[in-house]
Amino acid sequence: MASVTSLSDSVQQQLISAISAALPEASADPLLRRSDRADFQANGILALAKKAKANPRELATQVVSHVVTGDLIKEVEVSGPGFLNITIGDSAITETLAARYADTDRLGVPHPERAGTTVIDYAQPNVAKEMHVGHLRSAVIGDALVQLMEFAGETVVRRHHIGDWGTQFGMLIQYLDEHPHELDHKAAEVSGEEAMSNLDRLYKAARKFFDSDEEFKTRARRRVVDLQAGEPHTLAMWQKFVDESKIYFFSVFEKLDMEVRDPDIVGESGYNDMLDETCRLLEESGVAVRSEGALCVFFDDVKGPDGKPVPLIVKKSDGGYGYAATDLSAIRDRVFNLKADTLLYVVDARQALHFRMVFETARRAGWLNDDVTAVQLAFGTILGKDGKPFKTRAGETVKLVDLLDEAVERATAVVGEKAEKVGLSEREIEENGRYVGIGAVKYADLSTSAVRDYKFDLDQMVSLSGDTSVYLQYAYARIQSILRKAGEARPAAHPELALAPAERALGLHLDRFGETVLEAASAYEPHKLAAYLYQLATFLTTFYDQCPVLKAQTPEQVENRLFLVDLTARTLHRGMALLGIRTPERL
Repeated sequence: MASVTSLSDSVQQQLISAISAALPEASADPLLRRSDRADFQANGILALAKKAKANPRELATQVVSHVVTGDLIKEVEVSGPGFLNITIGDSAITETLAARYADTDRLGVPHPERAGTTVIDYAQPNVAKEMHVGHLRSAVIGDALVQLMEFAGETVVRRHHIGDWGTQFGMLIQYLDEHPHELDHKAAEVSGEEAMSNLDRLYKAARKFFDSDEEFKTRARRRVVDLQAGEPHTLAMWQKFVDESKIYFFSVFEKLDMEVRDPDIVGESGYNDMLDETCRLLEESGVAVRSEGALCVFFDDVKGPDGKPVPLIVKKSDGGYGYAATDLSAIRDRVFNLKADTLLYVVDARQALHFRMVFETARRAGWLNDDVTAVQLAFGTILGKDGKPFKTRAGETVKLVDLLDEAVERATAVVGEKAEKVGLSEREIEENGRYVGIGAVKYADLSTSAVRDYKFDLDQMVSLSGDTSVYLQYAYARIQSILRKAGEARPAAHPELALAPAERALGLHLDRFGETVLEAASAYEPHKLAAYLYQLATFLTTFYDQCPVLKAQTPEQVENRLFLVDLTARTLHRGMALLGIRTPERL
């Protein structure tokens, strides 16, 4: 189905025509926006008047004389020094919403004229290490952006750049060779979480030994050379760690209700064969230079505390490769093999300097340019209720699995309190508890701008009131309840009916869904969609209070209000899905 022209776009076109008629030589944006004083306000006349050296109020009056009033623009008046206050006709609101309602898949959200290819790098756990609270934001924000950008028409290539290479694996393999009894579980007898817990414990023991025993450190480094050379026994051990870790990763992402596909997991090892060529290309082009035996890239604006330049080390003096070599090789692969025009990295803000240096190096090498850009979506830290980085009472990093399990447990208790009234079965209580708990965690993250830190407060997250996913899920379930009770009455748009103020407010907000989705996708800001959905649920609450649905005055009004709430439900469902959150039918 063709996309639906929003009310704001339709009004915008009429105002542009009126401005052109009043000032033929002008080409200006009417600067249309939503307003508390009217349905829309146009503020662009002031800038136009200044340019034309005209009185803004007189010019505004002249523009109004060329505006065609009718079904779309019911009324337009000049306000203040030259603002235009615009009121939309009730029939135009209902007809536009009816067109959105008819488009069941996209609700009238347009496809952009030109979509590109974005590689998005997110959800980057480490092999042989348990995922912790620090991995949550990259996974949740990244997954929401994938959904948003794909819905907006972008071709999206997912990449999970897992830590699966380097010194730590020489250390781990060597330690296990010397202490084989420490990994005594049989894979078939334990869960992915238990197996990973064993690996994590083993990693910590190996790290402790590595840091305290110089001879072991030497043996571990030799084992890294064996790994890089592809020595069969070492490679087989490494592959076992990777495979076991992936089983665990998949189990955690399944808890998060996220789809992570094996072909999308391309870790550090995936670029191993490119590292030597990447270094050669950088050195031959003069982008990187030798300094004290290491291959480095220097920057005028990056200096250490001593005032000396801090380089990006691409290759170490001992011949080993740094993270920069892998990241630069990944850029080459994504640009030249995957044909991406945008590289998006959902990575902790603390790595901002590293990525700034990597991106600048790639630009100097010609791998990034005006046609191919790289962006780090740097996110803030998850804090505890005390405002400090989120830790356990013992001061340890919180395991992601434990955090998710507790969220589901709390949510299941909340769902269970209302279960008897709604008539939920035990299976529905368990399923809805999972959807509500995971949704609560995701929404708390996504309703905050990614760059900001936020406090992790499960009590608030699973609350039925306030800006929470539970409030939105409950609004959706409440609509489903009304639709079930409607009997033979069916949702149907009636443009001939006058709308009450709460109906108009709900309808005008529903019409903004398309522009909000596209803006959130293009700006990489899922919190804008979350804010829109919360406002939608708030408008719905006001509508319920002021406009009876099933007990409306006439059959036509019942149908029209059923149509309004059903479109609201579809919008909540689609919008929440784009954030990776489920909407249970009964709650």
